[in-house]
Amino acid sequence: MSLLSTLGRKGLFLFDPETAHGLSIAALKTGLVPACPAKADPRLAQTVAGLAFPNPLGMAAGYDKNAEVPEALLRLGFGFTEIGTVTPRPQAGNPKPRIFRLAADDAVINRLGFNNEGHAAALERLKACRRDALIGVNIGANKDSEDRIADYVAGIRAFYDVARYFTANISSPNTPGLRDLQAKESLHALLSAVLSARAGEETRSGRKVPVFLKIAPDLTEEGLDDIAEVVLSHPLDGLIVSNTTLSRAGLSDARLAGEAGGLSGRPLFEKSTAVLARMRKRVGESLPIIGVGGVSSAETAAEKIRAGADLVQLYSCMVYAGPSLPGEIVSGLSRICDREQIASISALRGTRTAHWADRPL
Repeated sequence: MSLLSTLGRKGLFLFDPETAHGLSIAALKTGLVPACPAKADPRLAQTVAGLAFPNPLGMAAGYDKNAEVPEALLRLGFGFTEIGTVTPRPQAGNPKPRIFRLAADDAVINRLGFNNEGHAAALERLKACRRDALIGVNIGANKDSEDRIADYVAGIRAFYDVARYFTANISSPNTPGLRDLQAKESLHALLSAVLSARAGEETRSGRKVPVFLKIAPDLTEEGLDDIAEVVLSHPLDGLIVSNTTLSRAGLSDARLAGEAGGLSGRPLFEKSTAVLARMRKRVGESLPIIGVGGVSSAETAAEKIRAGADLVQLYSCMVYAGPSLPGEIVSGLSRICDREQIASISALRGTRTAHWADRPL
């Protein structure tokens, strides 16, 4: 599988990033990429927000925007996957080119702008998936929406019968004004509306679907305080920390660093993990947190957990490591359990929160 990953990367890198992404989706659809899950390990199983995860590693939103290959991704070894971001109406997103590889830094800059086929297309595909597949739905607002909060409510209602969990994405830097929803009053209004819609659907269906909130890493200490205060005043099920960053600190390629958009991959690890730990200190021990940003190995995944995460997600680092990465990380987490002589990976949770919370942003 390692050789296949290497050859696949070289082939895909002959194409521009967006074309290569489309080819990787096609390869997963056709079965060209073989299943390569790690051996099941009960020490990695987690129950978070009432959901039983076979392992703590997930595919982040952004890769499978239109719910084309969620089950194929699970067969690569992920414990869960997240489709989207999906908006009520289809939209083309921002003009191309809009994805840039920074190979020297194992990083990606994108300014896609929620390009997707809309609710209806994704819903039809998800209806065909196994009901027990752990597939989350990442919901957002159309760029030209007159009522963005209503778009999030529409997402809850549209996907309630097929989603295992929801993520309200208010932190993409590529939709003008979207991050304004992280402001205190706006966030209160959003969560009130979204969680009210969830309550209504729960009454209708008899099933409670968890709702997570995905936040940005580019927040001030005051902004983190405000988010924590609002989150703790609502029956939210968890946070996802974090989305891409506008920072360009430490990048090797000055030319590409000048491209607009959100930066992801290895350079995001330190910043996103520091924000994660800060939020863990603010929200306490009971609220679940999914850590995202720069996860490239079992050690970086474990460090997110030590910083305070219950689960972790990746995306950009798989661009460089290939489809064998999730299986390798999950196997590596089992070896960490052996090395640390722990009965559950959750024993690592929060053991280095103070260390990471003190790191500069």
